[in-house]
Amino acid sequence: MLGVVSLAQFLGMTLWFSATAVTPLLVREFDIPAGQAAWLTMAVQAGFVAGTLISALGNLADILNARTLMCIGALAGAAANAAVIVAPGAMSVIALRFVTGAALALVYPPGMKIAAGWFRDRRGFALGLLIGALTLGKAFPHLLTALFGDNWHRPMLLSSGLAALGGMLVLAVVRDGPYVAATARFDPHAIRKILASRGARLATFGYLGHMWELYAMWTWIAVFAAASFTASGLPNASAAGSVAAFLAIGSGAAGCGMAGYLADRLGKARIAMWAMIASAACAALTVAVFGAAPFWLYGLVMVWGFAVVADSAQFSALVSEHAPREHIGTALTLQTCVGFLLTMVTIELLPRLAGTVGWQWASLLLVPGPLLGAWAMARLARARREDTP
Repeated sequence: MLGVVSLAQFLGMTLWFSATAVTPLLVREFDIPAGQAAWLTMAVQAGFVAGTLISALGNLADILNARTLMCIGALAGAAANAAVIVAPGAMSVIALRFVTGAALALVYPPGMKIAAGWFRDRRGFALGLLIGALTLGKAFPHLLTALFGDNWHRPMLLSSGLAALGGMLVLAVVRDGPYVAATARFDPHAIRKILASRGARLATFGYLGHMWELYAMWTWIAVFAAASFTASGLPNASAAGSVAAFLAIGSGAAGCGMAGYLADRLGKARIAMWAMIASAACAALTVAVFGAAPFWLYGLVMVWGFAVVADSAQFSALVSEHAPREHIGTALTLQTCVGFLLTMVTIELLPRLAGTVGWQWASLLLVPGPLLGAWAMARLARARREDTP
């Protein structure tokens, strides 16, 4: 079950950065102003926030079957993504990206609930593999862009086809596990009950620190790398930047799996804390590698990509452990909602700061988030030790 739902998450999440990976081509094709280019990614974030907010308020991930929701979301997202090819203008493209994000709100959290339903003792590892597959799916469009070059239609259509396949696969093959309630009654007080748990609150605060950094890094790493390669005199810096982005995001899949394995043995909060300290250090070290030999930048972004998402699954696992059993789907949806709302801030701020101080210094903006998240995880780890008999 974990293998199939992870494959479905990989296929579905190819939609997330399908437009981000071809941003320069879409900007040229639809005459998108430079100041609005960030909205090709931010619209997905905004749509995801809107979708998860509606889902959380309506308890959709608990009152409806997660497998059905995941299939509906994948098919709707695939349709919206493919429609970009026939969009009449820039605003239509951005609107379709918003719809894609809203549809993915029915893919990401329900997928985590399905995986949590099959694991209790090894939930950290299970969700780590799931988030690893999801991360690889988000990296995949950058690889497609590097392969197809200036032809942006093919990677967009291929992403849509893969997502549709993933949605149908999870509905046809995956079954509900025994460790979470497959469905539950609507409870207007569900969010209050979730936030009443100190563990759920600390896990969510740590997740916010993690999200302050993650999506801004993923969104702009190709641009940062291309600017660094240009400064170092490397020819064809744009294509090399796409390869760097694929390596940075794709290496996170290994980080998620390894962190999940260690988290079940050493503690989820502790592993999340060390991952955030490592990613904050990498964000700071971008200053040193900018414009240096490409070897150093490739090495740093792979380590950064490994660490920056390694902790992601552990926040979900911690929330699923501390939230009421009948509201796990809503708890996961609420957590992702507030986290993705925060990502819109740094996705917007990072290129603006780069325009002022240059890409060499811009990534320092990302350092405080994971450090504050690490502090929250240290408190949660201490509280869990105190609660252990």
